[in-house]
Amino acid sequence: MAKKKIGIIGAGRIGQLHAENIIHNFNNVTIKSISDPYLDVQWANSVGIEHTYKDHTSILNDTEIEAVLICSPSHTHSKLIIEAANQGKDIFCEKPIDLDPNAIKQALSVVEKNKVKLQVGFNRRFDPNFVQIKQHIVKGEIGIPHIIKITSRDPEPPNPDYIKDSGGMFLDMTVHDFDMARFLAASEVTEVYARGAVLVDPKIGEQGDIDTAIITLSFANGVIAVIDNSRKAAYGYDQRIEVFGSKGCTQAENNRQTNTTLLTEHRVQTDKPLFFFLERYKEAFKDEMGSFLKCLIDDLAPSVTGHDGLMPVLIALAANQSMKENRPVSLGEVG
Repeated sequence: MAKKKIGIIGAGRIGQLHAENIIHNFNNVTIKSISDPYLDVQWANSVGIEHTYKDHTSILNDTEIEAVLICSPSHTHSKLIIEAANQGKDIFCEKPIDLDPNAIKQALSVVEKNKVKLQVGFNRRFDPNFVQIKQHIVKGEIGIPHIIKITSRDPEPPNPDYIKDSGGMFLDMTVHDFDMARFLAASEVTEVYARGAVLVDPKIGEQGDIDTAIITLSFANGVIAVIDNSRKAAYGYDQRIEVFGSKGCTQAENNRQTNTTLLTEHRVQTDKPLFFFLERYKEAFKDEMGSFLKCLIDDLAPSVTGHDGLMPVLIALAANQSMKENRPVSLGEVG
């Protein structure tokens, strides 16, 4: 069987990560081309990518390329999805599809019209720890899920200049946790209640955003989820999940450099959590790409769909409204 040929649009940190994961782990596909206005051509040549462009149109117009990875800045995603779908190419797109639900819906309608595949880059669904949590639920080992608790805290806040174009904490950061809550609850959110504050960096507040939050989600199947976020955990990247059910509980703790613990008369010591998302979700990034490539080769439906890309954005918008108005907000109010 001939290798599938793919192209990558966007060669920043995430684009390079996906490219290197494909090159080093999957021999049934070939990256024919990559584009970026600020492309590091030396890097592209070093990993064996033959064709490099500043503009993405050469990739979309190439009839040999069957699928594209969209790893460009967020504000370009929905436009590029539409362009790629109209060229009949299957698509992997980093989150978010767009910050505007109407733009997302428009992109999804073009995907559906052209009958192409679209997988959205919610990589945490593929983390081995969280996959195991999901399996405990699916197998009924904890009974009927009642409460989901998600802790997601960054090791340090972003540059305040980043905040201006991020869409805010709920759309930029918490959106991953909204997706994870949906994934574990296997249901849709009906109501959101959010409280936020600026406790880490006043400059974030000056940009009109928050850096600390608690969000409560109510699901159609009765599950309640609680998410806590902070832009700064002094001890590292804090990523924990607990699902409590009628027959038990399943938990995922932080990944560390080692799982050893030193116990002495004077102290108990373990390694700190891995520093940030590239280290913590290294396996998840590889496995999500493996999932997408398997869809291409075996002609399967993606496991993370365009609908999965839409719903966390709606939840984030409801959270923003809830925080501003200090009341629970139903998803129907924003969707």
